[in-house]
Amino acid sequence: MSAEANLAILIGYFLVLMLISWFAGRDADEKSFYHGNKKSPWFLVAFGMIGASLSGVTFISIPGWVEASHFGYMQTVFGYMIGYMVIAWVLLPLYYRLRLTSIYTYLEQRYGDYGYKTGAAYFIISRVVGASFRLFLVAEVLHMAIFDHFGLAYWMTVAITILLIFTYTTKSGIKTVVYTDVFQTSFMILAVLLTIAFIANALGLDFSGMVERLKSDPNTQIFHMDWKSGNFFWKQFIGGAFIALVMTGLDQDMMQKNLSIKNIGSAQKNIYAQMVMFIVVNLVFLCLGALLYQYKAHMGIDGVEQTDKLFPIIALKYGGPLVGLFFILGLVAAAYSSADSALTALTTSFCVDFLGFERTKPTNKRTRRIVHFSFALVLFLTIIIFNGLNNDAVIKQLFTAAGFTYGPLLGLFFFGILTKIQIKDIWIVPITIISIGLTWLYYAYSPTWIDGYKPGFELILINGLLTFGMLYLARETKHTQTI
Repeated sequence: MSAEANLAILIGYFLVLMLISWFAGRDADEKSFYHGNKKSPWFLVAFGMIGASLSGVTFISIPGWVEASHFGYMQTVFGYMIGYMVIAWVLLPLYYRLRLTSIYTYLEQRYGDYGYKTGAAYFIISRVVGASFRLFLVAEVLHMAIFDHFGLAYWMTVAITILLIFTYTTKSGIKTVVYTDVFQTSFMILAVLLTIAFIANALGLDFSGMVERLKSDPNTQIFHMDWKSGNFFWKQFIGGAFIALVMTGLDQDMMQKNLSIKNIGSAQKNIYAQMVMFIVVNLVFLCLGALLYQYKAHMGIDGVEQTDKLFPIIALKYGGPLVGLFFILGLVAAAYSSADSALTALTTSFCVDFLGFERTKPTNKRTRRIVHFSFALVLFLTIIIFNGLNNDAVIKQLFTAAGFTYGPLLGLFFFGILTKIQIKDIWIVPITIISIGLTWLYYAYSPTWIDGYKPGFELILINGLLTFGMLYLARETKHTQTI
């Protein structure tokens, strides 16, 4: 497809997003930005959160992983279900009972100001790096497919991309994001289904033939029992449970949507519906991956050494105009459904957790919009830094390091929930920093300690346990004097 056609598609796409934003924000007030006036339909939140849980990275990476890890990712997805149940039964009742706007307010009530600000700061760091990394990858695709053709510099592509997100989220925040997520999740799923249909047709398969072909494909193996492998079942399953628990249940970005639902019962329905859809959607993504490799072999496609490029190359070069169109839309939707909610959550966390809005003082629209624009600028600058590094290994290490900051949140929340032990609030900062450092040492050096061992998703659990253990060691003890 031509750059002009891609630009027309992108403009049309964002005009629809702006229309949705206008529709959702017609009767919005300032509180709509933070919790949508508690009127979000649970079934729309559930469907939209599928897209928000994924990203542009996931959209192109999960199908590419199939050759190396087969369907092993489903082991992690099954683990997610345990995490979601804990969110539904433990965390959501806690958040609704305390009537939280920012979930990190709980840390203030449990520990004090140091614990509160530490938890919120770790979220902000994680989300800035994570959202920037995802947008960085998509901005590269958009620059190559559209803006480079018109002579625009890369920084201008990034600026346009972020400005569009800022524009449709700045007025009503989470109230808009709930509806735009539904729109964008639909395009993601349509892109995958159309590509599957194209490949099945090219291979001469009807639906039953495609199912039989997948069943006989060695790439569809789900369970892996080599304990040294990063793909080991229990490592993936347990890691998946804690990833869902931390990156959904302890993440303001994800929980802000849940807390925009009117009551705890409906919010729990949202989680149950999301569980079912998440299994189905990820299985469809993996089936696409297996079919992509079958199509690659069938067509004799060579020169695709990076697995992340397999889906884009087949969709854009072989799939025809319709598949190419929906691939571009699906990729943009995957990235933007993650980025728009991240920008909204970052603004909410800073305004509530650091400025005291909705907590100790009334919200101020002008200040909130300045914060919203400031975080858009921070994302822009971080992406430019990523591009300046021009080193995939360094960028991916930064992205991995950002994931480590969720481990202390796991330890802080569950030490608070599971125990009544009091600690000196000031100890929380050094404890969480030491926990991250020790986890990084494990990640970096465990392959040399155990020959052939590969660290995996257990990192968050190790990080959380280290934080939990050090909090226990730092507990306050009451000393009594005997006379």
